[in-house]
Amino acid sequence: MNAQGTVDQSGRTKSEYDKGYEAGYLAGLRAAAAAKPTDRSANAAPKAGQSLAPGDPPNSSNIVAELLQSPVITTANGSSENPNIRPKIKSLWDEMTTHDNQDEDTFFHHSQTSPFWLSAQVNLIGQMHPRFHADYSGPNSFDHAEEQALSRVETLYTGFELNDTTEFVMDAESSGWSGLSQALGIAAYVNLDAVRNPELSAEPYLARLWLRKVIPLSEDYLEEERDPLSMLTRLPARRIDIHVGKMTLPDFFDINSVGSDSHMQFMNWAVDNNPAWDYAADTRGYTYGIVIDYEDRHWGVRFGEALEPTMANGDTLEWNPKLAHSDNFEAEYRPQIILNRFTAIRLLYYMNWANMGNYNQAISSFEQEVAEGKNVKVPNIDDHTPVLSLKYGFGLNMEQEITETLRFFSRLGWNEGQHESWAYTECDAHFSFGADLRGDWWGRPQDKFGVAFVDDGISANHRRYLSLGGLGFILGDGNISYGPEQVMESYYNFPIPLERGVFGAFDVQYINNPGYNRARGPVVVPGVRLHLEL
Repeated sequence: MNAQGTVDQSGRTKSEYDKGYEAGYLAGLRAAAAAKPTDRSANAAPKAGQSLAPGDPPNSSNIVAELLQSPVITTANGSSENPNIRPKIKSLWDEMTTHDNQDEDTFFHHSQTSPFWLSAQVNLIGQMHPRFHADYSGPNSFDHAEEQALSRVETLYTGFELNDTTEFVMDAESSGWSGLSQALGIAAYVNLDAVRNPELSAEPYLARLWLRKVIPLSEDYLEEERDPLSMLTRLPARRIDIHVGKMTLPDFFDINSVGSDSHMQFMNWAVDNNPAWDYAADTRGYTYGIVIDYEDRHWGVRFGEALEPTMANGDTLEWNPKLAHSDNFEAEYRPQIILNRFTAIRLLYYMNWANMGNYNQAISSFEQEVAEGKNVKVPNIDDHTPVLSLKYGFGLNMEQEITETLRFFSRLGWNEGQHESWAYTECDAHFSFGADLRGDWWGRPQDKFGVAFVDDGISANHRRYLSLGGLGFILGDGNISYGPEQVMESYYNFPIPLERGVFGAFDVQYINNPGYNRARGPVVVPGVRLHLEL
């Protein structure tokens, strides 16, 4: 599970790329603001002995500097007091609650100059489905009886900008409640926020903890707007970006500004990520690793090395890279196909090394045991001697801005399909496409409408394993009448005029052949979402 939306680290200006957290709202205003060159020195903290000019706005860096330089007064009772603390704290609060046109989608104002970052998100998704047709069901089937579910994810984002080329990010998160059928039975599952292991604790956990270092390779710079995962506002056009620590790989790979954020866009995890990319992660979607990214104005290449879980869909990572690890490579090209419109083409290749089972071997072992008269009923992908196996695959990710309000995207994915699905979902071949449209056409520029279509498949050995009653960590109907899993999802996202930073959404998904099984479904899953951006 990737509990949060992703943010692009490639250094594109906001006029070029919508990073998901702003989700397209007021894109025209943001683009106009981002296109203007900024002078960070105008907002720099004053040096020792230097005061602000009359009429200068008290930004947070100035406030912090003045607090550090203010004299400490000892009161009659012996306590120490800084006479400037109260007015400066009030100034900090006033700055957080004073908004401009760029703060329409957040409850608090977030400084573009302070060395500190503090924000939070709350995401609630409620879904249901009516009873649907099923010839039979198994241990991991999507429940064919009517059901409802509510999931939640709360994230606290913190960060510190050490200098112009170094930053530190630490995020805490809590997720819980449940998804429909405990996130089982559909490979293109309907809720990216749902936890796949209901036995995990709902207590807060560390989601991200990384150090970022930028190595400049050019003297020309791009102005960037801050977001929860990137505080550096001035980046070299040509550079090397290094991230080390705890992360989720979709923060850096397979990013797509139209379909990558379950909090403001699509909810289905075969739309927000490439399901054929079995990216390294624990059950919650996080891992430890290093990402090295070379960026130029029109292209970039990146490499990521990450830890794999000790077992399929496991919550424990293997710290010995000789026993398990993941290699990820991505090349990105940003040509200008349509004048002044953003285009991106990304090619992904990955290799997973872990103690994975092989579908063909599991089937052969099962058939041999049956022939020998042993009391076995179904094949078991986990029943094998420990062995370091390789699973590899490819992904293609494309997006095109058509107009200021209309964007298109598409993904292709494939993996070798001989080794068991390990960390993300059970999918060996993927195709999707879709678009989003801002509500300018009907007089609501802060609204967003999106639609996407998905067609997924699995390998012949994977099908055979499921048809014999084998269980994956998501699928297992006890049998299978194979058909490609097909999904149509549409959402409508809108601000709720109670307060800034509050958004609602209506969503509907149609799933044909859930679990790649023609004997079950189709199923319709309507849903609603409440999102708070603090």
